[in-house]
Amino acid sequence: MIETQRIVIVGAGLGALYAALSLAPRPVLVISPETLGEGASSAWAQGGVAAAMSVGDTPASHARDTMTAGAGTVSPEIARLVTEDARRHILALTELGTPFDRNEAGDYVMSREAAHSQARVVRVKGDQAGREIMQTLIAAVRQEPSVQVLEGVLASGLEVEDGRVTGVWIERAFEPSGAILVKCPAVLLAGGGSGGLFAVTTNPPRIRGQVIGMAARAGARIADPEFVQFHPTAIASGEDPAPLATEALRGEGATLINNRGERFMIPVHPDAELAPRDIVARAVYVERQAGREPALDTRAVLGEEVLTRFPAVADACKRAGIDPVLQTIPVAPAAHYHMGGVDTDEHGRSSLGRLWVCGEASSTGLHGANRLASNGLLEALVFARICALGIAAELGSLDAAPEIAPGFPSGDIPVNEAALQRMRKAMTDGVGVVRDAAGLKSALRVIAEVEANAMTETMRNMTATATLIAAAALAREESRGGHFRSDFPEADPKMAHRTKMTLAEALKIRAAALED
Repeated sequence: MIETQRIVIVGAGLGALYAALSLAPRPVLVISPETLGEGASSAWAQGGVAAAMSVGDTPASHARDTMTAGAGTVSPEIARLVTEDARRHILALTELGTPFDRNEAGDYVMSREAAHSQARVVRVKGDQAGREIMQTLIAAVRQEPSVQVLEGVLASGLEVEDGRVTGVWIERAFEPSGAILVKCPAVLLAGGGSGGLFAVTTNPPRIRGQVIGMAARAGARIADPEFVQFHPTAIASGEDPAPLATEALRGEGATLINNRGERFMIPVHPDAELAPRDIVARAVYVERQAGREPALDTRAVLGEEVLTRFPAVADACKRAGIDPVLQTIPVAPAAHYHMGGVDTDEHGRSSLGRLWVCGEASSTGLHGANRLASNGLLEALVFARICALGIAAELGSLDAAPEIAPGFPSGDIPVNEAALQRMRKAMTDGVGVVRDAAGLKSALRVIAEVEANAMTETMRNMTATATLIAAAALAREESRGGHFRSDFPEADPKMAHRTKMTLAEALKIRAAALED
């Protein structure tokens, strides 16, 4: 066991690093499975940060769009809080050195994305926002003496005493090892979402619900686990994870067509390709299921500009042998963002004492049943600062703390990759874009079998989150936002509320389903 006065931050994405800087000069320990900048969903974000920065736009308009996209379960108070705070964080990141795209007059270049009533997404180099913001924050963290970063280390469990988190269990990330308990005054979870629990995902390989599952296994309440956003235009090239064809392409006028040359979104929704993501994802899914090979066509609107303005897309196409200047880009829906997560209040607090959560691992009430495009990075920024302020207020001033140097005991039990891939396939097949009771029960059966044979805490964290997603999806007998039930295809007005659930409650649903 190691005792430290450092505040432990689990995760190394945008929320984690922004919170670490916001806590300075209080001593912080950042737990990062990879080298900073690698393996974090934030660095992969191609879109940008949504913020009412342009003339004629307002936070109130941004909040309205957020609530409309969220399909009836967004917290109005949280939507107002986040959208009103957005501008502050764009300016703060600019001051840190983030090279946001500007026009000749020096104004921020604003892009429009799906379900936004106007252009309000601030970008960097077209599709490089996540990467560039992360590089800015990493440089600042490296220079901040109060922050220690432990790279190649994974958090695998929380220590709880009398309803309060008192420490974090850590182990090596890339080789089997025993775990060490780090006792600390407070913990901030900022370790990403759950996309990697699905076989087709745009998330980095390690983002597989471990942080949410770890909190759930410690007794934390989870909110909205059934609401998973499937990005409609992952590039269907066979890569795992699937490369992303950013929504900004459709914002620029790129169209979705099938192998008959039909723009299949036109009869589906008045906004066609810029309809809410869940609607576009289901339409793409239907085309693929019917064998009509949906594809994104950038040729007429971008031509050769796609190669320079969207370098990440161009690189992904090159790897797949696709020339987007002359060819359409095959697409498929992929698990992209988890609206659900650890239930937090307006101060970023979880239901456990001394445990705060921000970013995709949290569920604040901002996203509801369907996240508005580019609100993810914004929420991470806003709540990273809110959590930092809350931790600072509760703990008061902290003296400088020495760096820790854990000596991990040996271990020899790796994660069972075959079992993990079996569970990922079951999640995509049964808990994917289109769901029904039979598929959800089948997925829960596979998850239970994988869990029964799990030999590591990491795998048990994954199965906990998978159970929560599938069990909540089975319990919600309606369709709303990212959650679509083919056996209950309409929204039920009586269910226009958020889900709040513990792991124990999810396990009861699973047990009942397995008895059928």
